[in-house]
Amino acid sequence: MNYIERITINPEVCHGKPCIRNMRWPVEVVLDMLSSGMSILEILDDHQELEKEDIIACLNYAKLLMTGNIITIAA
Repeated sequence: MNYIERITINPEVCHGKPCIRNMRWPVEVVLDMLSSGMSILEILDDHQELEKEDIIACLNYAKLLMTGNIITIAA
């Protein structure tokens, strides 16, 4: 599965920040939850609109940014 397709950038949603599936869930918020020590299961229990694949997509997006790869996101 190409998880990166779950990440969208839309100027009308969250000021154009990368978000999950065009929802108002910026990638950075999910990464903040993970870095604060929350597990994937805890995040999914607290935010039932999210799916495990969304969280994996956020991690994959961050990894691609860190490697310097060019990322093309459909609006």
